[in-house]
Amino acid sequence: MELDRYKVHDIDLLIDKLTVNDEKTSLKRLEESVEIALSQGNDSILIIDDSNKLNYYSKNLVCPETGISFDKPEPNSFSFNSPKGMCKDCSGLGIKNIVDMNLLIPDDNKSIYSGGITALGSFQNTWIFKQLENIANKYDFDLKGPIKEIPDEAMEIILNGGKEKFNVVSKSLGLTRTYEIDFEGIINFILNQYSNAFSKKIKTWSKKFMRTIECEKCCASRLNENVKHFKIDHKDITEISKMDFDELYDWIKLLNKKISEKKLEIGQEIITEIKKRVEFIRDVGLNYLSIGRETRSLSGGESQRIRLATQIGSRLQDVLYILDEPSIGLHQIDNLKLIKSLKKLRDLGNTVIVVEHDREIMLQSDHLIDLGPGAGEKGGEIVFNGKTNNIKKISSITSDYLFNKQEISRSGFFKTKSDGKLILSGCTGNNLKNVELSIPLGKIIGICGLSGSGKSSLINKTLYPILSRAFYSSTIENLPYSKISGINNIDKVIQINQSPIGRTPRSNPATYTGLYGLIREMFAKLPESQIRGYKAGRFSFNVKGGRCEECQGAGMKKIEMNFLPDIYVDCEVCNGKRFNKETLTVKLNNNSISDILNMTISDAAVVFKNYPKILSKLKVLIDVGLGYIRLGQQSTTLSGGEAQRIKLATELSKRDTGKTLYIFDEPTTGLHFADIDQLMKIIIKLSEKGNTIIIIEHNTDVLKIVDHFVELGPGGGKNGGKVIFQGDLKEMLKNADSPTSNIFKKELNLS
Repeated sequence: MELDRYKVHDIDLLIDKLTVNDEKTSLKRLEESVEIALSQGNDSILIIDDSNKLNYYSKNLVCPETGISFDKPEPNSFSFNSPKGMCKDCSGLGIKNIVDMNLLIPDDNKSIYSGGITALGSFQNTWIFKQLENIANKYDFDLKGPIKEIPDEAMEIILNGGKEKFNVVSKSLGLTRTYEIDFEGIINFILNQYSNAFSKKIKTWSKKFMRTIECEKCCASRLNENVKHFKIDHKDITEISKMDFDELYDWIKLLNKKISEKKLEIGQEIITEIKKRVEFIRDVGLNYLSIGRETRSLSGGESQRIRLATQIGSRLQDVLYILDEPSIGLHQIDNLKLIKSLKKLRDLGNTVIVVEHDREIMLQSDHLIDLGPGAGEKGGEIVFNGKTNNIKKISSITSDYLFNKQEISRSGFFKTKSDGKLILSGCTGNNLKNVELSIPLGKIIGICGLSGSGKSSLINKTLYPILSRAFYSSTIENLPYSKISGINNIDKVIQINQSPIGRTPRSNPATYTGLYGLIREMFAKLPESQIRGYKAGRFSFNVKGGRCEECQGAGMKKIEMNFLPDIYVDCEVCNGKRFNKETLTVKLNNNSISDILNMTISDAAVVFKNYPKILSKLKVLIDVGLGYIRLGQQSTTLSGGEAQRIKLATELSKRDTGKTLYIFDEPTTGLHFADIDQLMKIIIKLSEKGNTIIIIEHNTDVLKIVDHFVELGPGGGKNGGKVIFQGDLKEMLKNADSPTSNIFKKELNLS
C-alpha cells in the first residue's frame, strides 16, 4: 500500500490479541503488550474489549473525546517570562497598547483635510493622502467636510483598512505610475510603527496616539489559558497570584489539611519553604502587597525591604549589610516589624549598617555614628561615634532632636476656621472602597494610615489628576470617582515630590528656579558686555557663542570604557569652567559667570545683595535650608529631599493668591530633624497665607502640626481603602480604632 508523502495519516498498529484465562500468565503478557503499544504509539493506546467497546488510554494530558491535549507541566509552564507559560496576546505583559480614538480624532467636527486625524496633520501631497482621496471618491464624501459625516463603511477602511483595492497614481522623476493597493488603515499603521520602530523618535510619535489597557485574553494575569486547568485546593495560579501575603499565609497554613496524603508527601518541603518566605515578607511590613504586584510599581523602600526579607531567608552569617533608609513609606506600626527583622539579621551573626533619619530605628540601634555638624561644606565630620545611649551626653543637632531638647516647629494654634470644603466622593480605584474625602480648605491636612492603606491611590492617583485636568487640561488619567465639588474655591494645584528636578548634568538649581536667566541678563547689561555686543545667550552653556565648544559647555568629557562604567574628566580646554576665555573675562564684582555657578547659594546672596529680583529667589532657597548647595550643581547629584525643597522654593518665589492646593507626598523622606524643622516652617507659612496643604506622611513629628487628619485603613492592601477617621488631633486621641492614634498616645505618654 502506497501512502501520499505530503499528507498526514493515522495508522493503527495491531500489537496483540489475547483472551484472559490464567490470570498470572495473562497479566504478564498484558503488561508486555501495553508496554510495546505505548512505545509504538507515542504513549497512547487503544484497547477493544469483548463487547467491541473502544477504550482510549494515554500517558499524556489528553482528552480522548475532544482530542485536546496539554504539554507536560514544568515550572516554566507557569511563568509569564517563558514562551510556554506566557499569554501569547500580550507576550506575558498583562497589558496591551491600543490606539485611543479620543487621541486620534479629538474633534470629529474637524475635517481630515484640516488635521482632524491628529496622526496625519493637515493636508499634504503625500502617498497616504492620495489613498484617502481615492477612498473619498469611491464612497462619495469630501475630505474637507466634518469627519462625523463620513459614511461608516468608509470610516472603517480609513481606520482599520480593508481588502478592497484602490488605484493610486504616483509621479516621480518625470514618470507616472499607477499602483493597485489595499489601504492599511491609520490604526494599523500606528501600531506597526510602534511595534517595528527603528528609532526612539518614531516610537515616541506613535505612543502619543495610544493608551494602555489590560489584556482581555488573560485578564492581566499574563499567563495563558492552559495554566488555569492546574489547581491546588480548587485554586489556579492566577487566583493565588492575586492574594496578598497575609491571605497567602492563611491559605498555605491550612493547605496540609486540604490535600491528599500523597500530594502532601510530594509538596511538604515546598509548602514549608513557601511558608517561611511569606513569614519573612510579613515581618518586614509588606503583608499588604499582592504576590503578582509588578516590581516597577514598588517604592524604593518596598523594594529594599523585599531584598531584606530575601537575605533573612538565606540565613547567611558574617555578612556586612548596608541599608539606605529602609523605613521609607512605613507607618510606625510597620516600622516596629522592620526593626525586629533588622535585629534578627544581626542575631544571625551579621553586621547591619543602616543610613537612617527615623527616630525609633536610631534609638534601637546598638551603635550610632553622627555626621555633621552641618550640611554640604559645613559637614563631613564625625560628631559622635559610640554606643547609642551615650549620644545624649553630648550636644549636637541630632542629639537635641533625638531626646526632645529641641522640637519640630508647630503652628502654635490649630485653625478652627475653614474657607469652604473640597469634597471628593465615590472613589473606587485600586483598593479604595467608595471613599468620600472631605478637605477643609485653608488648613494643613494630614493623610495617614498603615502602609498600603490607599493614601497614594486617593490623593496622587485620584484627586491630583482630577484637579490637574481642571486647571491645566492635563492628560494624566485618574482612578474612578463619582463626584467632586468645591473646585471653585481653589485656583491651582501643585504637587511637590522628591522626583529629580532634571535628568541630565546640564540641569541645575539655577536653571530650574529661573535664577540663571536673571543672572545672564545681569551679565549682559554690564558695560563690557554691551561694548562687545554680548547678549544674555552669550552666558549660556547650552548654546554656541560663549560656551567652550570642546566640551559643548558641559565642563567635562566622557571617556567610554567599553566593559567598564564610563568616566568623566574635566575638559582640558576650559578646565571645567564651561565657557571660553572671552566670556570668562566679563566679570560682575570680580566674579565670572563660571565663578557664580560654582558659588554656594549663601555666598551668591552676598554677591547679589543689591539685585532684588535675584536676591529674593536666593533668600527663599536659603529659607528652605539649601544655602549650602551650589548654583550650578548638577541636578543628578541632588538628593530627593534637596530636589523637593528646590521645587518648593521655586513655587514660593512665585506670586501667591492664597488659594493654592499643595500636595506633599512623604516630604520628610531623607531629611534630618533639622531639615524637617526648616520644611515645616515653610509649610506653616504657606498655610498662614490661606493655602491648603495636603501632606501624605507617617512621621509623627510632622503630623503634630496638622490641623485636620484623614486616616485610611484599617489595614493595608485589601484590608484598607476605607476612611476610618476624619478630624483633629484631640478627636483622634479619643478614637480607639485608629492605629495612628495609638502611636500618638505612646509618644505623648497617654497610653
